[in-house]
Amino acid sequence: MTSLLTLHDYAAEASRRLSPPVWDFIEGGQGDERSLRANREAFERATVVPRVLTGTAEPETGTRILGADWAVPFAIAPTAFHAMVHPDGERATARGAAALPVPYVVSTMASVPFADIAAVAGGPLWLQLYAFADRGVTRHVIGQAEAAGMGALMLTVDAPRLARRLRDLRRDFRLPPGIRAVNLPDADLVSPGEHSRRAFAPALDWGELAWLRSVTELPLLVKGVAAAEDAALAVAHGVDGIVVSNHGGRQFSAAPATLDLLPAVVDRVAGAVPVLLDGGIRGGSDVLVALDRGADAVLVGRPVLHGLAVGGAGGVRGVLDLLAEELSEAMLMAGRPRVRPAPARSPVPSPA
Repeated sequence: MTSLLTLHDYAAEASRRLSPPVWDFIEGGQGDERSLRANREAFERATVVPRVLTGTAEPETGTRILGADWAVPFAIAPTAFHAMVHPDGERATARGAAALPVPYVVSTMASVPFADIAAVAGGPLWLQLYAFADRGVTRHVIGQAEAAGMGALMLTVDAPRLARRLRDLRRDFRLPPGIRAVNLPDADLVSPGEHSRRAFAPALDWGELAWLRSVTELPLLVKGVAAAEDAALAVAHGVDGIVVSNHGGRQFSAAPATLDLLPAVVDRVAGAVPVLLDGGIRGGSDVLVALDRGADAVLVGRPVLHGLAVGGAGGVRGVLDLLAEELSEAMLMAGRPRVRPAPARSPVPSPA
């Protein structure tokens, strides 16, 4: 569709196609949604100083994360219940990602079996993991991920439970009939928030990482890090990667924008492990802004759901192709020949 020229165009079209309760479930944030707005506002303030005469003709968008080659420095963020958005659910998302290919982080709350998603995936496939009060459930989910050939676990650490989201409360949101978290033993949950209060481990500490290491050999990332001090502790506890995230503004309305937090985390980690960012990415220049501030890669969530709503696998591919095209152009205009290493942000001395 020639009218779909930006990710905002996909969002506008998706809003027309989805029911109001599903749209609000996707788009809403916690409380007064301050953190949700802050994520986007941080990118709208951000700039990248272009370099000139760098000899850049065709920027190299590829990178390498946890030993795997990525065609682009972005991946699909974990989001739940894709079958609410399109009948093929996460299968369609995985098919759309396979073309580039783009890595895909599958949600614990996926509405399609992990094995079915893996069967159509074309790039790195990771699992986002919630920690459950019953560790048998956590072990069950990990076992399914391993059986499906997923390459890493991404433990969400900013969600002792799902927060109060006013849009959902006002609509008394319930999952539509037939939509289930099929990879959980207790798959017939109706309210995600109520389920989280009953099932999630509410008092996680750093010992959870040691326990996960004891039950799986998969690389382990932590998602939901905000403070540089916590990033340092995560590295000290042996994680393989860090995701600077505020859950897309869905957990704590007073949390800062992730882009504003990123430089301090990158400085503290000092290259020990990859640092990824999510929250607020709505174009290729946003990806470049995050790279410029030290991220190794970013995760993209809501725009992928918008593409899925608009055109299934083809819509997902359209969103990802557009993001890749915009990133390549942004790198060209900024004089950035490759993703890594990031250019120094200090002033360049005058030639002698």
